[in-house]
Amino acid sequence: MDEVFVAIDSDDTAEVLKPFNVNTVMTFSDHKSGTDRVAQVVEELDTDIVVNIQGDEPAMEPQLIDDLVGIFDTPNVFMATPATSDISVEDELNPNVVKVLVDQNNIAMAFRREPRQYEMSGYYRHIGMYAFRKKALMKFTNMTQSENEKKYKLEQLRILDNGLPIHVLMTDYSGRGIDTEEDLKAFIETHG
Repeated sequence: MDEVFVAIDSDDTAEVLKPFNVNTVMTFSDHKSGTDRVAQVVEELDTDIVVNIQGDEPAMEPQLIDDLVGIFDTPNVFMATPATSDISVEDELNPNVVKVLVDQNNIAMAFRREPRQYEMSGYYRHIGMYAFRKKALMKFTNMTQSENEKKYKLEQLRILDNGLPIHVLMTDYSGRGIDTEEDLKAFIETHG
């Protein structure tokens, strides 16, 4: 990574982050998604690839970030995201754990919070990180928010609903996102 920014929309968050000496950028508070917030931050930057690591993924492995960026060595990649084979029955039933259905070419076919009964197999656990070519990110943020995106609160559905591919990096990554208070407690128990 050449540069890392923390995109925020709250003075309280800025205050909490001050002791950590991180490069924060205050963004508008009315963005529809975190990816829209990232687009605002990078709009004026001279960069080709943009990686959006969601704040609820504190255990992200640097190699996973590098591997995701490596997908862009293929010229036709618009957007990419990782998914892991580390998925339990509890994950499959938990609406806070996003699942992704992937085709034989590692292209996302669907993202679900709760898989439909007839689709219970073939899902992987989605990891909260997206990478875009900058031009694609700007295209994303200019798209109208789709009804599925609003209904399921999954910004990546804006891409699928507009008929664009999302390449999926398959991994066995075991890190967990923090979506609930129970997740936070489990993370603290595991990582101190």
